[in-house]
Amino acid sequence: MVGFLKLTLVQAKLYLREPMAAFFTLLFGPFMLIILGAIFGNEPDPMYGGDLGYLDMAVPAYMAMIIGIVGLTAVPISAAIRREEGVLRRFSATPLHPLTYFLTDVLAPFLMTLLGILLLTVVGLVVFKVQFEGNPLSLLTGIFLGSCAFFALGYALVGLIPSARAVVVIGNVVLYPLMIFSGAMVPLEVMPDMVLTISRYLPLTHLVALLRGLWFGTGWGDLLTEVAVLAGLAIVGTLIVARTFRWE
Repeated sequence: MVGFLKLTLVQAKLYLREPMAAFFTLLFGPFMLIILGAIFGNEPDPMYGGDLGYLDMAVPAYMAMIIGIVGLTAVPISAAIRREEGVLRRFSATPLHPLTYFLTDVLAPFLMTLLGILLLTVVGLVVFKVQFEGNPLSLLTGIFLGSCAFFALGYALVGLIPSARAVVVIGNVVLYPLMIFSGAMVPLEVMPDMVLTISRYLPLTHLVALLRGLWFGTGWGDLLTEVAVLAGLAIVGTLIVARTFRWE
């Protein structure tokens, strides 16, 4: 247990030493909220039912965006680079159980993700007085489920793609269309019908819908489609990792 905690702390420090990963995990969401809040404000908009403003809808959507960024870029890029540099091979030669390494390698970015979401939430609630009507524990459970899904997908990229450079390129190629067409960055309410059709098949769309629902107090029974998609992605991604991941 002591070794697990120490390795988790080391992983967290290494994560924070990567400027891009640290910025997009911890500061990008709050920065976007402040900029867009200063531009658009948070006045009730008929597009959102008349009682909610742009920022009310943006906060849970940005939570999903942070999870997507960490899962599809920070997690796989870090693992792929360590594999190419021989770090994973050295870990595999130690008495440390492989599962311990995997757990710490997932736990550290998850904790950073939670910290980024906490900063985003504080800015939203304190600075812009956004509305929150959900249950914090339910929201945390949704964040955990979404993180499992996207972290598993990120690790699957590492297992399927041998080159760290290719992992970087493919992770970003997948991420940006997801953010644009899922409602994470641009509200789906303003999108054309063709984009809405495409968005139904994107996993990030379901994560945005899940976190928005939980943020506004929607019951889990009304979010079963989103839960099924994300749980399925987590299971499939984990199976791919189990069959394809290599230490070197």
